[in-house]
Amino acid sequence: MNDLLMKAKQITEKYHQEHVFRFFDSLNVEEKEKLISQILSIDFEELTNLYEKTKMKEEKKEDRIEPILYRDKEKISDEERKQLEKVGIEEIKAGKLAAVTMAGGQGTRLGHHGPKGTFILDTIHQKSLFEILCDTLKKAKKDYGVVIPWYIMTSKENYADTVNFFEKENYFNYGRENIFFFKQGEFPMLDTNGKLLLNEEGTIKEAADGHGGVFESIIKNGVLQDMQQRKIEWIFIGGVDNCLVKMVDPLFIGMAIQKKVLAAGKSLIKASPEEKVGVFCKKNGKPSVIEYTEITKEMAEMRNKEGELVYGESHILCNMFHIKAIEQIGDNKLPYHIAFKKANYKDENGNMVEPKEPNAYKFETFLFDAFERLDDMLILRVKREEEFAPVKNASGVDSPETARKLYYAFHEKEEK
Repeated sequence: MNDLLMKAKQITEKYHQEHVFRFFDSLNVEEKEKLISQILSIDFEELTNLYEKTKMKEEKKEDRIEPILYRDKEKISDEERKQLEKVGIEEIKAGKLAAVTMAGGQGTRLGHHGPKGTFILDTIHQKSLFEILCDTLKKAKKDYGVVIPWYIMTSKENYADTVNFFEKENYFNYGRENIFFFKQGEFPMLDTNGKLLLNEEGTIKEAADGHGGVFESIIKNGVLQDMQQRKIEWIFIGGVDNCLVKMVDPLFIGMAIQKKVLAAGKSLIKASPEEKVGVFCKKNGKPSVIEYTEITKEMAEMRNKEGELVYGESHILCNMFHIKAIEQIGDNKLPYHIAFKKANYKDENGNMVEPKEPNAYKFETFLFDAFERLDDMLILRVKREEEFAPVKNASGVDSPETARKLYYAFHEKEEK
């Protein structure tokens, strides 16, 4: 440990971050090892460059933004749908599909203590979000006679709680050997002077690196290797908080194969031109998502001859990637986006400070930046009441109340 400690101290001196050792002597052995490991794993050159960017005025690039082609699920004929579903079912039955669920969030905003996936949404049957998602995989097992491997990405903080929950629930009788857990990457936070923040225990404060980090985490944690060994070709990636997510969708797979693309995304038509959502588009000839903050009022309100919004396909974090795309994207880091946030930290006197105003820079990657690495992708417009009922807020829009209503209505319709 002495050699590693010396190396870590040399690095922090080089980058003027010596303060991270301020409480080193009061740390226990495990905490000391953690701090040293953190320092040795940080790319300080990249961190320095990112901090420099916080001081620069962001240059507005003149990107060429154009509408992207999409298919409306409702307008696909029965005959074409059957043909496409047949192609998708063959892939599923051949064991070529895997599901990845991003479940790093805590249920804090919902007033829930624990990983968001453990939140009981179906109060009639006492089913958590995790169990609701697992039900779709169990149905696929029954329909297609194949077990789809389920990979769950947790945060470092909720990893143990998530695994314990699944053990307690006996893996919802899906089989422990078919469910895998891996951790999302983290990135250090900096104060306004470019100094690393310390957390309560006296080690470096880190934050999850955004949903774009899923690709790097899949590679770093051996998930990709496991998929390759299983001869998986298609990977569905979605969030844990959408209780109507269709992780197994033969039509979606069949359409991607027919279009000969390495990625596909589901969209919802925007509720109004003003709705604050990112929308699918073509950016400089490549598939992309443009944030609502970047789109002009004129573009947001633009309509085609049918009267539909030209930029109206909102990205709902329901995406599918061919394994070749995962390999390609994971090898090249996605760009970091900078957010100015409130972050608790340990000050030089060892006191925990809870700021009332933003005080720290958080760096995160976005999954949709990966689309720009591809030449083309499939966009499939779906209906909210069939595929999108997120649980984000304690009340109002996208709350347990609205999600439950959609969930119960959907299953009532399915049972008829």
